[in-house]
Amino acid sequence: MAERLVSLLIRPSGCSTVPMSLLFVREAGVDVLSDVLRVVRLTGAIFFDVEARAPWVATTPEAVSISGKVMPQSEHVIMFHAIISGGCWAELLDDSMLPMRLETGDIIVLPMGDAHVLCSKPGMRAEANIEQYRRPTDRSLPIVISGIGGDGAEQAHFVCGYLGCDTRPFNPVLRALPRVLIAHAMDGVGCMTQLIRLAVDESTTRRSGGESVLSRVAELMFVDVVRRHVDTLPKDARGWLSGLRDPHIGMALALMHGQPTDDWTLERLAREVGLSRSVFADRFAHFMQEAPMHYLTRWRMQLASHLLERQGVSVAQVAAEVGYESEAAFNRAFKKCVGVPPGAWRRERLTA
Repeated sequence: MAERLVSLLIRPSGCSTVPMSLLFVREAGVDVLSDVLRVVRLTGAIFFDVEARAPWVATTPEAVSISGKVMPQSEHVIMFHAIISGGCWAELLDDSMLPMRLETGDIIVLPMGDAHVLCSKPGMRAEANIEQYRRPTDRSLPIVISGIGGDGAEQAHFVCGYLGCDTRPFNPVLRALPRVLIAHAMDGVGCMTQLIRLAVDESTTRRSGGESVLSRVAELMFVDVVRRHVDTLPKDARGWLSGLRDPHIGMALALMHGQPTDDWTLERLAREVGLSRSVFADRFAHFMQEAPMHYLTRWRMQLASHLLERQGVSVAQVAAEVGYESEAAFNRAFKKCVGVPPGAWRRERLTA
């Protein structure tokens, strides 16, 4: 199978470890993963706090059908579930993967927002209740759901959450992830689920700022799951995340993200990372499946798309901010990359 459907992550040995594969990026002066997640406006929310007893099944429809309810300001919605205690099974509704067992401390993330079920026994199905995804107006999140299922001995306590982000013009993280990520805990409870449990416990007391705490915890969880995924990729894997891990390509990405308006050339980037022009070009294409200058252009357009949303900022000013001396050259690059001129993009976004 050419595309990896599911990535099973290494069982973590502690909460404070920073994967060694990402240290070189920080040494280069910029944390590329954090930079991208900031620019694509990653925003988290823990929506449901669920307690169930076997037999039970909970169906989550595809994200596109509920995104306007759970994350109305976001272009794309990522789903996740964290098992606080007990266990359950997870399945995609299109039956494209085998049922996966989740235990206490495990986290499952569905970056593409696929419809799926959590259930006490494999093969169980039920209709999704779209109405339950409406944000409450009379209380803060999460929505507590208890007593679902039957009277069996097996119980499960889990939280369900969402992460919103931009997809256009360019979100390299989202494009690089598999359909399903599973982070397994060690010794019963993973460090992130402990943090989620504390956040949920705080939210049930209805203290001020509780929903914001849950939002930040969801974002931290996602970053931790992604970087563990990076650390477990095969050495011959391709894609943005594999390029991030490679010392030379990771350094080049750090340079472009740290100084996106610089007059970068293929020769200059190769020199900065200590490779010949041809070796660097081939290595970048191997991991990233595109040329360095093409990547830089797309990243500049992502930065420009945010600047275009600001009131009172002209297209010429945006062009200069992202490294273009000519407004005409910026217009051509933006239309080629995004599909519409910057002015049309601005009108569309402001209307939305």
